[in-house]
Amino acid sequence: MIPRHDSAVLSQALRVAMEAGERVRGTTSPNPPVGAVILDAAGLVAGVGATQPPGGPHAEVMALRDAGDKARGGTAVVTLEPCNHTGRTGPCAQALIDASVAAVYYLHPDPTPQAGGGSATLRRAGVTVGQLAPPEGVDDALEPWLSAVSLGRPHVTLKFAQSLDGFTAAADGSSQWITGERAREHVHRDRAQRDAILIGTATALADNPSLTARYPDGSLRERQPRRVVIGSRDVSRGGASNLVELGFEHYSTPQEALDQLYASGARDILVEGGAGLATSFMELGYVERIQAYLGNVILGEGRGVLTRALSQNLAQAERWQRVAVTELGEDLLVEYRKLKG
Repeated sequence: MIPRHDSAVLSQALRVAMEAGERVRGTTSPNPPVGAVILDAAGLVAGVGATQPPGGPHAEVMALRDAGDKARGGTAVVTLEPCNHTGRTGPCAQALIDASVAAVYYLHPDPTPQAGGGSATLRRAGVTVGQLAPPEGVDDALEPWLSAVSLGRPHVTLKFAQSLDGFTAAADGSSQWITGERAREHVHRDRAQRDAILIGTATALADNPSLTARYPDGSLRERQPRRVVIGSRDVSRGGASNLVELGFEHYSTPQEALDQLYASGARDILVEGGAGLATSFMELGYVERIQAYLGNVILGEGRGVLTRALSQNLAQAERWQRVAVTELGEDLLVEYRKLKG
């Protein structure tokens, strides 16, 4: 039997749990994409689970089902503190107690008043409980959900593709394609993990986008985000025929969009364009993360990411924390997170 404090075993189990949560990202909102692992009494992985779509079992229940009798006397490693309330499903803390799990370790405490407190319930039942530090090099699928709960609105990622010298389109307005196929494939994988994609009316009318998540062969991925257009112009009678055919939501302002999207379950959204909408979100302070796709091209002149200055000098400019750099063929994806004040 492994010691309960064996950090190497627990860290590896947490990595597996985080990977399980990442696989269901985009399918669980408004619930969090949690991953869970059950180790048997010898410290071997006996079960893995992740949150199912709303109304379905939570990660702990899925992992317990996978582990069966091997959960008895074992250890649960979960990315979020087991919930302590009954909603459309029962409390996961009680499910772990009923399965006779001896120890539970989690990454994030549950921040919601209605579901928090699972660790206290587990301790009262004699279960060992501990919190783990995040491992390096693993994406945290819960970051957008935790941010949304804290802010009371969806977590916003601003995405753009630009040339090496900072332009999102050439002088003639053409922008297809600044990046190559691997970068575009990555964009479509990412879209499938989002609750919604937002663009402005100018982009809808000029580009007639579909805003779908597709495979390289053009076929649609199983998971599709909500398509949202923001602005005062009526695009249903203009050139946005693809969106009209597929269906979309239309809001007048970013604030209205965020309010309505959050109320209807969206927690993780992607702002894709254009420069006017990006500028509005930046000026309002609504961007928590930036995805900058850097294409291997220099234009010398063209359109910028934003339509106007956010600050007059470097001393006033907002700084961001770089969190990831991904090579995509000849292009790069550089991701930044807003620095916490």
